[in-house]
Amino acid sequence: MKKYDVTIGIPIYNSVDCIQASLMSALSQSYPSIEILLVDDGCTDGTMDVVKQIVCNHERENDVRIVKHQTNMGVSASRNQIIDEALGEYLYFMDSDDTITENAIELLMQSARCYAAEVVFGSYEKIETSGSKTVYQYPSLQLLKMDELASFAYRKYAGIQASACNFLVKTKLLRNNNIRFIDINYWEDLVFTFDFVTYVSRAVLLPDITFYYRCREDSLSHYQQRTCIAKEEVMQNVKAINHLKKTSLQYTNKVYFSNRCFNIVMTDFYIACNILKRRRDILPYVISSEIKALMSHPATWSQICSFSQSRVKNMLFYMLSKMPSKLCVATIWCLGKFKKLI
Repeated sequence: MKKYDVTIGIPIYNSVDCIQASLMSALSQSYPSIEILLVDDGCTDGTMDVVKQIVCNHERENDVRIVKHQTNMGVSASRNQIIDEALGEYLYFMDSDDTITENAIELLMQSARCYAAEVVFGSYEKIETSGSKTVYQYPSLQLLKMDELASFAYRKYAGIQASACNFLVKTKLLRNNNIRFIDINYWEDLVFTFDFVTYVSRAVLLPDITFYYRCREDSLSHYQQRTCIAKEEVMQNVKAINHLKKTSLQYTNKVYFSNRCFNIVMTDFYIACNILKRRRDILPYVISSEIKALMSHPATWSQICSFSQSRVKNMLFYMLSKMPSKLCVATIWCLGKFKKLI
C-alpha cells in the first residue's frame, strides 16, 4: 500500500455550496506527497456528486480516497476514522467549508523536517459570516522540549487555536497515545486541541498564513444571529468543558496546571455570559443553579493556594463557584457587563 508524507483529512456532510473551493485548495497543493482522505458522512444534498466530478478530472485522482458512511455519524466519528485510516506520516485536518493556501503543506512540512517536529502550526485568517476578517498570527517559535507547547498554549486565555484544523501532527503520536475526538456535536475540536498539546515534545509555530477559517452560523458565539437556541446545544458546550475538567486531574503535577485551570474556568465564564446574554432565546430556560454548576473549578482550594501562576485569578473563580446560585449569576452578569460581554 502506498505511503505518503501527509494525509489531508476532510469530513464532508452536506456541503454542496462550499466543497469545490475547499477540495480544490487541497488538491492544488505544491507539496507532492499528499493523500486526500475524504469521509462522506452520509451526504444527501449532492455534495459527493460535486466531489466525484472534481476528482475524476484531476491529476491527483489516484491520491484521493473516499470513505462512505451509510448514515450521518458526526464530525468526531469522521475525524477518528481519518486518524485510523490515514496513510500519511503526518496528518492535516480540514473542514469542508475552509480553504488553505497553495503552499500550506509545503511550508508546514519544511519546518516539520527541519526541526523533527511532531506538530507544526500555521497562522490563519478568520472570516466572519458578515465578511469581516481577523488575522490570528503566531510568532515564529520552536518549542522543542516536553511541556513547552502546553505551557505556551495555556499561558493566557485562548493562547492557541481551538480548531483542530491548520496544523500538521505526527499520525503515530495520535495513534500511540489513543488521542481521539470525543462524541459531542459542539467544541469537539476544542477538547481535542486543548488536550493533545500535553503529549507533544517538539512543536513549531509559524507566522505564515496557511488557512482561511470561515465561521458558521450554528454556533453559540457572538456572531450568531438565531432567535431560538436549543438548550441541548448549550449543554453540549458545557459537556465539552466538563470533559476537560476531568482530564485535568492527570496534570496536577505539571507546571502548566494552574494556567490550564484558568483557561477552563475562563471558558466557563464566557459560556455563562453568552447564556445570560441570550437567555430568553434559549429553550428550555437555563435556571440559575445550572449556570452556577457550570462554573465548578477543576482544582481544589488547597491546590490553588499552592499555585505559583494565576493563583489569584483561580481563587476568584473558585470563590465565584461557591456562591449561592442567584449571587453567582448576578456577579457573572456584572462582570460580563463590565467586560462588555453582555
